[in-house]
Amino acid sequence: MEEKKQETMVVLNTTLGPIKIKLYNETPQHRDNFIKLVKEGTYNGLLFHRVINEFMVQGGDVTSKDAPLNKQLGSGDLGYTVPAEFVYPKYFHKQGALSAARTGDEVNPERASSASQFFIVTGKTYTDAELNQMEKQKESRLKSAIFNRLKTENKSKIMELYRSGDRDELTILQDTLIGKAELEAEKRKKEAQMTPEQRELYKTVGGVPFLDNEYTVYGEVIEGMDVVKKIEQAKTNASDRPLENIVITSAEIL
Repeated sequence: MEEKKQETMVVLNTTLGPIKIKLYNETPQHRDNFIKLVKEGTYNGLLFHRVINEFMVQGGDVTSKDAPLNKQLGSGDLGYTVPAEFVYPKYFHKQGALSAARTGDEVNPERASSASQFFIVTGKTYTDAELNQMEKQKESRLKSAIFNRLKTENKSKIMELYRSGDRDELTILQDTLIGKAELEAEKRKKEAQMTPEQRELYKTVGGVPFLDNEYTVYGEVIEGMDVVKKIEQAKTNASDRPLENIVITSAEIL
């Protein structure tokens, strides 16, 4: 029987106290990248530059070190990305989840992660009705994404029919693609649904369900959630930056 590899523990020492994090072995590229940055001292002196109550606290902008209070933050990075590693539904955006920030789908359809920026989920609790509504929205988005992919795959044929003015064939093709999208979405329905464990945690402990399968979760807070909550409660400006700097004084592998 193969021996299970021990999970790596990291501590982020902040001006409000320490946050101890466990990194998942099932997301090896994110784990190894985070370990590398910690060892290189990349996070030492960086700020929690974006804080939203009942949502998350975000850090890792490499331009945030010693940044004056009027400086706009959020775009500092290291010039590379980490490929998405979704381990869903095992890992999801429950309270305390460590997840990778990234640019939006329109410029990043592969949902690759920022090299250095991360966020820790605080979130809130949800009712069954709210979770049901979110599942419906996810199913709808999944169907739209599949249809858009099929349209892209058939772009040359669609353009040819447009140029020839063959509206009947165009309608037939569109109906065919809609039918294919609905069939594929039905087969992949589970991607939009929550497990009983997820539902229970989202109803009792809290989190941010609508981020699932959108951002890579690669660790979780195992000690110091009270510190994360203190950061979450910080007064912020219009850009969600704390009015008083909250600094990662050091980060270390335990």
